[in-house]
Amino acid sequence: MLHFPDKTKASVFGLDEIMAELYAEGRKASYDTADEIIERLKEKKNFIPSSVTAHREYAFVLLQEYRNYIQQRSNDAR
Repeated sequence: MLHFPDKTKASVFGLDEIMAELYAEGRKASYDTADEIIERLKEKKNFIPSSVTAHREYAFVLLQEYRNYIQQRSNDAR
């Protein structure tokens, strides 16, 4: 479940799997990686609004999620 700054929520399918793949690929937390997550979510038939504003909001939230994922994996490795 993605939580947006305006308190809306969006359910997405396959996000954990996508983040695990990107982590295994050594991808850093960046807006390019967030864009890649969006593309992979679309491939899994998730609806991502096409407006530029919505894309930016999704990228921002996904980047935060991926940063949290990386931190969690780093903490688990210790």
